[in-house]
Amino acid sequence: MSEISRRDFVRTTAGAVAAGVVLTTGLDVHANPLGFPIGCQTWPVREMMARDFPGTIKTLAHAGFQTIELCSPAGYADDGFAGLAKYKGSELKKILTDAGVTCFSSHFTIEELRKNQEDRIAWAKDLGLTQMLVPSLGGPKNPTLDDVKRAADEYNKMGEKAAQAGIQQGLHNEDFELSKVDGQRTYDVLFGLLDPKLVKFQFQVSTISEGYDAAQYFMKYPGRFISMHVQGWDSKTKKIVAVGQGTLDWKKLFTAAKTGGVKNYFVEMDLEKMKVSVPYLRKLQV
Repeated sequence: MSEISRRDFVRTTAGAVAAGVVLTTGLDVHANPLGFPIGCQTWPVREMMARDFPGTIKTLAHAGFQTIELCSPAGYADDGFAGLAKYKGSELKKILTDAGVTCFSSHFTIEELRKNQEDRIAWAKDLGLTQMLVPSLGGPKNPTLDDVKRAADEYNKMGEKAAQAGIQQGLHNEDFELSKVDGQRTYDVLFGLLDPKLVKFQFQVSTISEGYDAAQYFMKYPGRFISMHVQGWDSKTKKIVAVGQGTLDWKKLFTAAKTGGVKNYFVEMDLEKMKVSVPYLRKLQV
């Protein structure tokens, strides 16, 4: 998803955290793309977290990550996150704060929101989250337009309920979203069906491997995005690489991300690639 001194770590204000944005010192504002803290998704280190959550968070902090995105212990119990359930949200927040990182976003499965969205919102609020993302709406592999409409209608209602609690609901792009319906990309159809106020999008940069170009989508749908999962990509080897390596134009991508409305980003690769990405991101100017 090189060791960097944490002396340059961000200073936050309550208002910035509530908005999902961390204000930084003058140095960091110019060092971090978009002026936002360098974040990472915890999925790649889920096995480490299952063994030692506080220790894993400290490892990420020492690597230079300033904010993290979690996965819900209820929805991702079988994927290494079950151990987080023993903590109250407020206890998790203290562990994160003690390590010097913030957390305002987490992934939840669509199934757990269907089962008890109120409970998951309560957990999110206790942790201090302002963003709840689902990886996919979970529709069929070969959907009809009615399938897509039903999925969008259901998620709009979830987005409305989250908004009433002061939380922004968001949608990642995996599986169902990468299918096609009536000759169109399901992903594009969803932009027309999901309420822009109730649902924002989180772009998975590595879907460039399937023809989904992040910069193009940010420009095509301005203001519709809230965050992105960041991976480097080498079009020659067709492999994921550290950010700054490979063939992606990161200045173009981060510049387009501003138009897309991106408020934060999370590096998501294996730990070594994530660590190697930090120095490049700190130096990138857009």
